[in-house]
Amino acid sequence: MSLQDYKGVFVFVQQVDNKVSGVSFELLGKGKELAAALETEVTAVLLGYQVSGLCEELAKYGADKIITVDDKALEVYTTEPYTHAMAQVIEHYKPAIVLYGATAIGRDLAPRVSARVHTGLTADCTKLEIAEDTKEFRMTRPAFGGNIMATIICPEHRPQMATVRPGVMQKAKANESAKAVVENLSVDFAGRQNVEVLEVVKSVIDKMDIQDAKILVSGGRGMGCPDNFQLLRDLADALGGEVSASRACVDAGWAEKDIQVGQTGKTVRPNLYIACGISGAIQHLAGMEDSDVIIAINKDETAPIFEVADYGIVGDVTKILPLFTEKVKAAMAARNA
Repeated sequence: MSLQDYKGVFVFVQQVDNKVSGVSFELLGKGKELAAALETEVTAVLLGYQVSGLCEELAKYGADKIITVDDKALEVYTTEPYTHAMAQVIEHYKPAIVLYGATAIGRDLAPRVSARVHTGLTADCTKLEIAEDTKEFRMTRPAFGGNIMATIICPEHRPQMATVRPGVMQKAKANESAKAVVENLSVDFAGRQNVEVLEVVKSVIDKMDIQDAKILVSGGRGMGCPDNFQLLRDLADALGGEVSASRACVDAGWAEKDIQVGQTGKTVRPNLYIACGISGAIQHLAGMEDSDVIIAINKDETAPIFEVADYGIVGDVTKILPLFTEKVKAAMAARNA
């Protein structure tokens, strides 16, 4: 079979408890762009059990077509059944491009599928595009610790596969009138269930995910010590935002991993990002440079963070933050008076 026989952009839809993850909507939006450049369709691949109710939502966010594999074996994510189902979809429909979210599930599933169908995989992409002249699919990701950006192509194998971290691509606006063709593929799972899930234990988190926050007050090594993170919390509370941190703070044990922003943390796009004591290494910038407005506070006037900041304050962050918080509280009080 020739490479020209592979057509279409496929997006693996991650769902847990019949709720679609945000990155899947982001990838449908990007998939729509790629499909338009290739004059083809974007197809959502929905694996699970009794998941047909999700199809209408997927159509609203860009899916031209939806392929479902609906089976009891897929009720809870386990590696082998999902890998088998996804490989069967690829072998049956022959897509040219397949996209996955770089989540815990996506990072487990995508490399196994790529090995099963004998193709390559570019992980943690930050940019996906179709070359205007050659129509080749170009996948860009950080390399060598984020010091360079590598653009990778897969000229000799299909499908071309990539994972993309949540928050990197923008979710398209919903088209309430959009419809999609739904097709169910029957897959035999005999001998494919080598692991039995006895119990699913869920942890309850009462704080907002930083990827959903509209305002982030983020601390770096320049905060000096973990006790000074209370200054970030005070400002975040005054603004109605959340606290995040750089990798240096997480590595030092000052902050939890789930609030880390950057190449090895989370990619965020808040309306307002306040970088406090953060120098602005390229690895950190990769996770927050698409924020709408960036305010940087740093005592080093040559810090790289000022190159991407919309507003900058040069000074001691531990002295500036209390003043900043007071002004915000006063402004909020005046607005509500």
